[in-house]
Amino acid sequence: MTAQREVRVCDNAAVLTRIAAEVVAAMIGKAIAAAVDRGGRCALALSGGATPRALYRLLADPTAPFRRQIPWSAVHLFWGDERHVPPDHADSNYRMVREALLRSISIPEVNVHRVAAELSDAARAAALYEAELRSFFRAGGGSVPRFDLVLLGLGEDGHTASLFPGSEAVGERERLVVAPFVAAQSGYRISLAPPVLNAAAQVVFLVSGAAKAPALRAVLEGPRDPARYPAQVVDAERTLWLVDREAGALLASA
Repeated sequence: MTAQREVRVCDNAAVLTRIAAEVVAAMIGKAIAAAVDRGGRCALALSGGATPRALYRLLADPTAPFRRQIPWSAVHLFWGDERHVPPDHADSNYRMVREALLRSISIPEVNVHRVAAELSDAARAAALYEAELRSFFRAGGGSVPRFDLVLLGLGEDGHTASLFPGSEAVGERERLVVAPFVAAQSGYRISLAPPVLNAAAQVVFLVSGAAKAPALRAVLEGPRDPARYPAQVVDAERTLWLVDREAGALLASA
């Protein structure tokens, strides 16, 4: 099946956040309705970062419609990547999502599948998360879990999730979860591997700010070089890029 890619340029970050919330709510509803054989559930992988944080806050906002529209009891939340820190650490992606979203919605605790990043061995945390993915998705052998929706961001260096330039993790084809050491940040990260990202039914990138413009142009319109721009490794069935006007300023199609 040919992969479909759409780039949607929004007027500003606030508009991007609103459209992202509408897209996420609609996709969750569609996934739940289609998943009759799985008990009507939706599996969503979350991203860290400032732009996704604004999305999570809007989804949880009691004055916005999304918190009521989304049947959270049928949604299972996973993390696309995590820093190698305890869940209460200021750098924890789990903590960010908990504060921005989880504490304001009614979602069963068993539906929240965080990475055990507090373990001293990041590779062990990655292996445990891979085992959890295989159990939840009943993905044995060489099969790859299929998320209904994966949210991703884009770094100024072209990284996505915790797939950074020059990392061997970008070329991973066997493991579902990897634990690369990121020299620029002097620490380990735990991340979904490319096979999982590419098996998703839908991937949505959220990109905001002028600082991301050069990387966005390189990823979308430059020569293919995933080792330098890891976001290029994402080639899911359907990929939607939601970018604000500043981030998309250098795109030829903007």
